[in-house]
Formats: sequence, C-alpha cells, structure tokens
Amino acid sequence: MSYLVKNLTQGSRELIAFRIGDQEFCVNIMSVREIRGWTPATPMPHSPSYMKGVLNLRGAVLPIIDLSARLGMRPTEPSPRHVIIVAQVNRKVVGLLVEAVSDILTVTDENIQPTPEISSDLEKQFARGILAIDKRMICLVELDGLFPEESEAA
Repeated sequence: MSYLVKNLTQGSRELIAFRIGDQEFCVNIMSVREIRGWTPATPMPHSPSYMKGVLNLRGAVLPIIDLSARLGMRPTEPSPRHVIIVAQVNRKVVGLLVEAVSDILTVTDENIQPTPEISSDLEKQFARGILAIDKRMICLVELDGLFPEESEAA
C-alpha cells in the first residue's frame, strides 16, 4: 500500500523512493530530471570505483554512478530491469543506477525521523532522516551530501 497524500500542504514535500537490494531509499523529487531504463555505460579510466562510466544523453555526457557502491554496499551488476535516475546534484547532472523506482511519497517534516546517533560518518553525510511508512523503513538521501562539490582549484 502506498503512502500518498492527495493535497500538498504547506511544509510537505514529494520524494521518489527506490530500491537498492533489499533496502529502500528516497530523494527529493525536485532533484530528479527523468527516469530511464538501464543502458550500458562506457567505462572511464581512473574513475572512482562507484562510477560505472558515461552515457550520451541527448548530446551531453552523463556520468553514471552505482548508488549501491557509493553508499558502501555491494556493487551493482546491472541488468535490463535496473533503472537510471537522472538527477541534479549540486550543479551537475548525474545518472544514479538503482534497482527499481518503487513509489512517490508526499511527506511532512513530522514524518521524517532523525538518523540514529550510531550512524557512521558517511551516513551522516548523506542520510537526512528515516521514514517509517507502512512497515517500511526508507532512508532519506541528501544527494548533495553524497557528492560534495569539489573545490574549484585554479
């Protein structure tokens, strides 16, 4: 059963939920540009281990990030059932490889519980809270925290 509120009230926000393995995560829907089916990416030499490669997205180079690997989980072996969430992160557009998009959620700040104090430093960078909805535990991911802007070196 889905947790949807018909009318957006002041202070509410829409989130897009997705699965990675047996866990659910969500991001602010305003960061999402589109959702695409999996397309093999061209690997890039000397890239971080979580970067699957790049795709040509309507003439623009789109880096594809294995979100599972970036979150410190097992790297994804993509299949045709996987999807790419094209999202705006800081000032860059990136593709986030996930297993499947599962839901669109409308929540208020009261629905978001703080992350546990025992969280690791990496989790504190990206986890902005936990949603307990319909017996599901969904981690709210702050994409800007996952991919901090690198300082512009001259």
